[in-house]
Order: sequence, then C-alpha cells, then structure tokens
Amino acid sequence: MHGAPELDCLPLTLLTGFLGSGKTTLLRRALSDPAFADTAVVINEVGEISIDHYLVDFVEGDVLELPGGCLCCAVREDLAQTLRSLIARRDAGEIRRFRRLVIETSGLADPAPILFTLGTDPMLDQRLRLARVVTLIDAVTGADTIERFPEAARQVAVADRLVVTKTDLAPFREMLAAKLAALNAPAERIAGTASLEPAAILFEGAACPHPNPLPAAGEGGLGWGHAAAQHAEHSHGIATYAVVLDGAIGRFEFARALGGLAQERGNDLLRVKGLVRFADRPDRPAVVQAAQHAMFSPEWLDAWPDDDRRSRLVFIVHDIAAEEILDRFAFAAPVLLGGATHHPHHTVTA
Repeated sequence: MHGAPELDCLPLTLLTGFLGSGKTTLLRRALSDPAFADTAVVINEVGEISIDHYLVDFVEGDVLELPGGCLCCAVREDLAQTLRSLIARRDAGEIRRFRRLVIETSGLADPAPILFTLGTDPMLDQRLRLARVVTLIDAVTGADTIERFPEAARQVAVADRLVVTKTDLAPFREMLAAKLAALNAPAERIAGTASLEPAAILFEGAACPHPNPLPAAGEGGLGWGHAAAQHAEHSHGIATYAVVLDGAIGRFEFARALGGLAQERGNDLLRVKGLVRFADRPDRPAVVQAAQHAMFSPEWLDAWPDDDRRSRLVFIVHDIAAEEILDRFAFAAPVLLGGATHHPHHTVTA
C-alpha cells in the first residue's frame, strides 16, 4: 500500500508584460519546447495565445497536454481555484506530475494582486514558492508605454528579471534603460530573446526556495554597500527602497512591523522581498516576501549566501514615504541605503 505523495515545493514563475510586449511569442515557443515537459503553464486569456493549432478539442476547464509535453490550463474563473485544482490532480496522478509552474498574466494586469492571491491562500502558500517575476518590455514602444500606463510601470517595478524584446526592430535605447533603472534598479536585465530558450528566460537561476532573492554587491546594479533608493519622475508614484536592519530580529516584532504596514498600506505595498536573520535561527536566513496585504510564509535557507549576515529588505511601493517604512522597523535600527550605485548595471545581451 502506497503512502500519500510527499507535499513537495513547486517553484512558480509569474510572466507579465504589457500588451504587445511579446508574451505570446515567448509562450508559443515554450508550449512546443520539450524542455517544458515538466511544466504547467496557466494562462488567463486563451484568446491571447491561440492553441488551436496545437489541439482543437479544447474542453473548458480542462488541462491540455501539448506536443512538447507541457501542460496548459486556462483560468476561466478564479486563479486560486485553478491552481488548487491543478496541484490536487497532479498529486492524485490524474495529470502529469509537473515540477514547476508558469502563470501568464493578461497584458493589462497589475501583478501585485496575483502575488497577493498566492500569499493569502493557505494551500498555495504551502505548496508554491515564488521563484521569480519575469516582465517583458517592448524595445519599440516600451518607454512610451511605461510613461502612459501605470500598469506597465507596476509590471516593471515588481520584476526580478526584465526582458527587453523586439531588439531586432529597435535598439535598447538609453531612454528605456533609464526608465527601467528608475523603476527597478535591482532587477536583472536581458536584452533580446531570439537566441535564448524559453526555459532559460523563465527559469534559469531560479530555485525553490530562491537561494538569494536579492542582488549581491556588484550584481544587478544594486550592491548592498551602495544601494539606491529609487523614485524617479514620471514613475506613477512608484519607489524602491533598500533597507538594512541591525542585529538578530524577533519574529513577533518583525511580523508586527511588516504586517502592520501590509494591513494599513497594502494597496500601495506592491512587493517586499529580502533575507532576514531571525533571533531563534541566526545561522539560517529566512527568505521573506510580501505583496499588498499578504505575507508569504518564510523560506529557510541552509546557509547565508554571502558573508553579509545583515537582514536586508527591498520595498517596492506606491506613494509610501521611506520614513514610514523606517518608523515601522525602528526597533531594528533600520538604515535606508541611498545614493547612486557605484557598480555598472549588469545587462545580458542575447
């Protein structure tokens, strides 16, 4: 008699990007790629990525197994319900036992509420771990889009990886680079996708839990010794603050500080991510994430990823002053890391 399957951790990538940014092109490549055979892709508007040429007998609410082996599912109603059903059917052996997930948002979606959904559903919070947020930006119209549409700015702000598409049609211009840096200096940037496989774009470097969700010194343009508090003009009120906390932190005090901020300013708390040294487990850092009103369960690493054992957090916010964040964490002698970075931005060109 077999026991219940182990409740393993499933890394999840959130793929976002404004209308016309290239998500459809990327996902079409992914759905036929054998490297995605162990992946479930959840799309919230099937019309944006027609799968008719893969399988015409689409059954509403069902899961498609495509020629490359990838599983594809459309969100017809509730995202959390769709994800719970997928995981339950996987665990029961009704569908392929996928090892990772991709959620593709609609082009007009603000990603923060989706992150909120993942953090507030108990089952999803237990079974899924946010590996990274990948945002696609059109090199042709991206700068203008960010300027005009708050949703596009938020998509850039919450990303871990920014992928500039259509570089074959237009160069990666300084104006777009400046806007990306102003909204999200720590994010890794990739210019061009043609020579990269979809799996590399969406998953490479991601783990469960993520070994180091924050940029180390000299990586990603935001070294902790010279981090920047970003708040640029025309950024729709979006700012990014890097904060270091002193000493080992009590879990209650930390939860009260971050939880209070999420409760009172959740609509404007787009994303929080960081490493925290809790007093009861000082040798094992906790990966901490939050989005809007939701706080994700901490994920414990076996060891610190570098010699710096300070607690450090990145806050991506809308119209929240740095002083309000520092006041919340006054018990831990918070330091806002400011001033321009001394490290060149790390850009990968494909």
